[in-house]
Amino acid sequence: MPKMVMCVTRHPDLSREAFGEYWLNNHGPLFKKHAAALKATKYVQSHTLDIPVNDDMRESRGTLPAYDGIAEISFASEQDFLDAIKTPEGQAITAELRDNESKFVDLGKSSVFFVQEHEL
Repeated sequence: MPKMVMCVTRHPDLSREAFGEYWLNNHGPLFKKHAAALKATKYVQSHTLDIPVNDDMRESRGTLPAYDGIAEISFASEQDFLDAIKTPEGQAITAELRDNESKFVDLGKSSVFFVQEHEL
C-alpha cells in the first residue's frame, strides 16, 4: 500500500502551538471531508514534540532541525490516487487543500513524496 508522506515546516509567523491547532482542527477536518473522493484509506498527523530529547538526538547525530510534523496519507494503490486527482473534482479538492496548507505550512521548507512501508 503506497503512502504519501509530507514533512511539514510551519509558516514562519505561527507558533508551534498555533500551527498544531490549525493543522489538527482546521486542515484535518477539511482533509477528512474529501478523503473518500481522493480514495485515501488513512490519514495520520504526527506533531513534533517540543522536548529536550529531540535536540539531544539532533545534536548527537549532526542532523537538521526537526520538521514541525509529518502527515501520512495511505492509498490502496498508486493508481487509485492518480485516478482520483485526474478528475475535475479531484483537481478542485487538491487545489483547495494546497491553498489551505499555505495558511499554516511553509511549503518551500517542507517536502512531500510517496513511500512503501517495510515492517520489520
